[in-house]
Amino acid sequence: MRSLLLFLMAASLAAAQEATPSATLKLSLKRAVEIALTPEGSPRVALAVESVKQAQEQAREAKSAFLPTVDGTIEEQSETVNLKTFGINFPTIPGISIPSFVGPFSVFDARASAQQSVFSFSDIRKYKAAKMAASASNADLNTTRDQVSDQVARAYLASLRADAALESARADVDLSTALLKLAQQQKDAGTGTGIEVTRAQVQLANDQQKLLVADNDRRRAVLQLLRAMGLNLDANVELSDKLSYAEVNVATLEDSLKEARGQRAELKAQQQHEEVARLNYGAVSAARLPSAVAFGNYGAIGLAPDTSRATRDVGIELKVPVFNGFRREAQTAESLSQYRQEKTRTRDLEQQIELDVRLALDSFRSAKAQVQTAEDGLTLAQNEVAQAERRYQAGVTNSIEVTDAQTRLDRARDNRIAALFNYNLARIDLATATGTITEYVNQ
Repeated sequence: MRSLLLFLMAASLAAAQEATPSATLKLSLKRAVEIALTPEGSPRVALAVESVKQAQEQAREAKSAFLPTVDGTIEEQSETVNLKTFGINFPTIPGISIPSFVGPFSVFDARASAQQSVFSFSDIRKYKAAKMAASASNADLNTTRDQVSDQVARAYLASLRADAALESARADVDLSTALLKLAQQQKDAGTGTGIEVTRAQVQLANDQQKLLVADNDRRRAVLQLLRAMGLNLDANVELSDKLSYAEVNVATLEDSLKEARGQRAELKAQQQHEEVARLNYGAVSAARLPSAVAFGNYGAIGLAPDTSRATRDVGIELKVPVFNGFRREAQTAESLSQYRQEKTRTRDLEQQIELDVRLALDSFRSAKAQVQTAEDGLTLAQNEVAQAERRYQAGVTNSIEVTDAQTRLDRARDNRIAALFNYNLARIDLATATGTITEYVNQ
């Protein structure tokens, strides 16, 4: 079932990659993250998957130390031998000449040899370290997935903010256009002046400039989102979500810290890396212990294949390390230092996680309050514009009051967008800090 899901996801991604510029890709946050996490999506995920495969093969390589090594050879050679080089000197016998140079003669040898480790504590530790490294590599993959999810979520949120800013800029242009029309009507009716029309035209020009900037910012944000997802940058994207406020209940600091320590993938990965370093240190330390190896070979040797005779060699070897120029001591000190480094990294990461959670909670509470304040400010600004427009239309005031009210409305809209962005960004930060970014994306 999972294979079918991955296949359908990859097919959908391929279709998105091949989409023509006129096609529109509708994206929710969940869909965007799903695309990024496929092997064809984010390069970081693809690289992490390959690292897992390498670690698995390294574990299989370490396991080979417990399996027999079997070799087969077939050899035929022509030899000449000077017997004097072996210290063989025949006595001189009158009438008889014994040559010291023998050959050439042929030697045929077909042989199979095997070697099997009987016991090596160092190999056992190395294999355990390799298996733990493979497990750590899987944890690193989960860490990469969470990081990519966080990156895509932030890029998606930035695109939502750009959409909201573009929508706000369009509303500002519509309002300025309406006020310019009203100023022109007032002037035509004799209740307005030319300066008021000019003032409205200046405001409209400013808002049109703001609209151009917002449209460019939106294109930039979408390009960043497509890059984070690993899609072609010429794809047209339509976001199905909107920048909005959703009330959520946040756990206490103690519960959030407990959840983070249990859920953060990078902490799990680092703890496993620390265990790998400990096992490697044990493997190097155990290299000074005796090890046993069984060996044997069986084959036929002779002057020719048809005259060969079977021979064998079977035995067991006990190796006792004595001295290797202090290489072993240096390797032990190096592996111990690496183990200490990993322990230091683990402690540092634990402190960083606590800092992340505390900062995320503070940011969330602040952003939540900002949203309420921004909503109230926007409501007041909208009422002010409406009242100023009615007063101006009734001839009670001039266009300066309307322009001032419009400026405050622009600021209130920007404040609301910024508050909503900060609130949703704080939710992403909190989800990432507690290791629940996957749940946040899938909700």
